[in-house]
Amino acid sequence: MRRLICGRKRVKQTKSVFERSRVKTKSLIMTKVAFIGLGNMGHGMAGRYLEAGFDVAVWNRSRAKAEDLIARGARWASTPADAADGADAVVTMVADDGASRSVWLGKDGAASNMKPGSLAIECSTVSHQHALDMARELRGRGLVYIDCPVTGLPEAAAAGKLTLLVGADAADLERAAPYLLPLSTTVRHFGAVGSGTVFKLINNLIGAVQIASLAEGVAIAEQAGLDMKLVGEALATGAVASPQVIRHSKRMIARDFSGASFTSALRHKDAAYAVALAESLLPGVPVSRAALAAYEKAKAHAPDEDEGSMIAIVSQPK
Repeated sequence: MRRLICGRKRVKQTKSVFERSRVKTKSLIMTKVAFIGLGNMGHGMAGRYLEAGFDVAVWNRSRAKAEDLIARGARWASTPADAADGADAVVTMVADDGASRSVWLGKDGAASNMKPGSLAIECSTVSHQHALDMARELRGRGLVYIDCPVTGLPEAAAAGKLTLLVGADAADLERAAPYLLPLSTTVRHFGAVGSGTVFKLINNLIGAVQIASLAEGVAIAEQAGLDMKLVGEALATGAVASPQVIRHSKRMIARDFSGASFTSALRHKDAAYAVALAESLLPGVPVSRAALAAYEKAKAHAPDEDEGSMIAIVSQPK
């Protein structure tokens, strides 16, 4: 059962907006969707639209990442504007504010070629101010912008099991529902545009704090000579066993970061956006700032490696 969660109210999918969208989605097969950004998450998400029967155009900086999608029926677009040609919805999954602005509003950006009234669905993790700015600019062009960052690993993206964190007017969310359904098992509607991004930044900031403190904890255990197999078991089953701790404790102890899905540079970017938002709302955020500083070091050390590799920075003895 898919879930739509609005504020404090959890809505069962039976007779809900997403139940109605199952019928709509069937009638929308061959509706045109443009997907922009085929990284670890975007590639699987674009594949979900193909599996659902949509007519999909894709664009990415590197065509190589699109080849298997093209073989499955996607149309390769030469630019974001080309991808948006005739699309009923354009979905982006890119790295940061700069990339988002470029693919929407830059030279050959998608917005230059979108139909009036079509949907602009931002799944990228961007800053709060950027989401508000994009909403204003795209609405000024007659488009419907919603911020829809996601949580979940790449395998969840490929299986359509993401959680979507949405900021949108209720009517716009209902319009977008057929395009969200193939991607997700849960949609959390936080309110107006920008609110989904606020929660995504909170989520990723807490993750940064957990992973940074975990690296220090694992390093302490190693230097103190503890049985690291037992430490790993205790971390994964004890009171601090969050999903981040469970996943990264094993990898840190084994120093095995193969199959990295989230890099130090991306975590640093998200933490920086979150701290900027926090400092606009609160008098002080020392824990958040400490996590950001930890990821500044991790980014300098190995920006494109898995975020958990910061263990290498903190594990050296005095």
